[in-house]
Amino acid sequence: MSDTHTYEGDEPIRLNKWMASLGLCSRREAESLIEKGEVSVNGEQVSSPGHKISPGETMTLGRAGAKQLDEQLTAVLHKPVGYVSSQPEAGQTPAVRLVTKSNLVGKAPKVPGRSTQLAPLGRLDMDSRGLLLLSEDGVLAKAVIGPLSGLEKEYLVTVKGQVTPQAVSQLRNGLSLDGRRLKPAKVDQLGAGRLRFRLREGRNRQIRRMCELVGLVVVDLHRVRIGPLELGDLPEGKWRALTSEERASLVSSAKAAASGGASGARSASARSRGKGRPKGARAGPPRKR
Repeated sequence: MSDTHTYEGDEPIRLNKWMASLGLCSRREAESLIEKGEVSVNGEQVSSPGHKISPGETMTLGRAGAKQLDEQLTAVLHKPVGYVSSQPEAGQTPAVRLVTKSNLVGKAPKVPGRSTQLAPLGRLDMDSRGLLLLSEDGVLAKAVIGPLSGLEKEYLVTVKGQVTPQAVSQLRNGLSLDGRRLKPAKVDQLGAGRLRFRLREGRNRQIRRMCELVGLVVVDLHRVRIGPLELGDLPEGKWRALTSEERASLVSSAKAAASGGASGARSASARSRGKGRPKGARAGPPRKR
């Protein structure tokens, strides 16, 4: 099924830029679709990636192009300890190897093959566990790990050492790493040796290093949320496909955070609870455009 959109802006805009702003694809993906003859404007096939669309004109993405985008896979993985999220060094195992048919919960538009390239959207250390996104979706990658992304990430952390009010206060606002001041963090004590961190930045091994600065040692670090997306009850070592609704929520929350609506991103997370995968059992259909 083809996909049609009408441009309602005030000035002409490059077609690939507008397609990316709609959340259909990245600019590079738009250029590729144009070069393949999959994009037309007012019924005329577009051949130049630099083509500009004018106010009131209608862009149509052909069936093959729409199908190509619909089949882009984003895996929601519950990463166990012992797997690396990024490029492995000798003797290390990449988390992407867990994204197999046998580990799939529910349905997915496809199961990764040799030609599928799933990139980690953010890091999660080898000795940490929890929510990790692996995707071939350029728009989603920009939303989650782009330079302007301000999505909040939530971690449940178990530590050794004395958790004093002063230590919690320092963790919230008062530490620097590598000579740079950290952004304010939301840190709550949940019990003896139990902390919840909510961060909007992801410096290398940030939580572990923050804790070391106040005399605490992290013994378990579990990421349970990225923006509005929660890990839920997805079993450790298993994965499922991101739904179209979850993708849209991540992209819109990232835009809100980038424009100063960070609090809206967190409230969107609260509203979306129960709409995602409370049991991690059903992935839903590929996203519709």
